[in-house]
Formats: sequence, C-alpha cells, structure tokens
Amino acid sequence: MKVIASLTFAAAACALSVPAFAQFAKAEDAIKYRQSALFVMAQHFGRLGAMANGRIPFDAKVAADNAEVVADMAKLPWAAFGPGTEQGAPTKAKPDIWVEQAKFKEHSDKLIAESAKLAAAAKTGSLDTLKTAFGATAGTCKSCHDAYRAK
Repeated sequence: MKVIASLTFAAAACALSVPAFAQFAKAEDAIKYRQSALFVMAQHFGRLGAMANGRIPFDAKVAADNAEVVADMAKLPWAAFGPGTEQGAPTKAKPDIWVEQAKFKEHSDKLIAESAKLAAAAKTGSLDTLKTAFGATAGTCKSCHDAYRAK
C-alpha cells in the first residue's frame, strides 16, 4: 500500500511539474485558446473603456463585474504561448515572443497586476478611480501589443 501511495504521489508531482502548455494537443489548440481568452478580456475591457471615456453611462456594478472578468481573464492566455505555438493557425503574435520569453513574461505579469488594480478600482464605485486604473491598464496592453503583436 505504501508503494502505491508513493508511486501515486510521484506521478502527481511529475504531472504538476509539466509546463502548462503541455495541456494543448496541438499548437492550433493553444493558439485558439489564447486568442479566445484575449478576445473575452478585450470585450469586457472595451465596456470599461466606454464608461471611462463617457461613451456610455457609468454603472458601478457593471464596471465592477466587467473589471473582475478582465482580471480573471488576464491570467489565462500566457500558458498558451509555449514553445512550438508560434505557428499552427493564423496569429498576430510576433516571433519575438518566443525569442524574448523573459521580456514577454514581464509584460504578462504587468497586465495581471494592472488588471487586479483595475478590478479593485472598479469596486470603489468611483468613475475617477476607474478612469485612472483603466488608463494604466490600457497602457500596459498597448506596450505589449507594440512589442509583440503584428498589425
């Protein structure tokens, strides 16, 4: 029984140490996953932008709900940028992502941090606080797009 428990533990430890991108059977699957996560994030971020820029009325609850989705989605796409996922389906990702992995990770980490601040700002119910956090988060998106997204 101890042997089985030890083997089970060892197998679980090995499985947990496998990179997250290994969950994708094909590069195409990873590309679709990251594009989908980024699409959903952009949709909710756009709703916040419309409020922050006065194109639609500010609604504190709607803003908080959308900012929470943005913060959650900001954590997801990065595992799908693993080695071998630079091609396999149409993508706007520049090859520099796979050459400059550390810099790309800095961008993703910054987006995760800024989107968490955005969610916290939206929960205050203050449009001015939301505008400030939205601007910082949008700047983070832009800097990554400028460096790693083809036009």
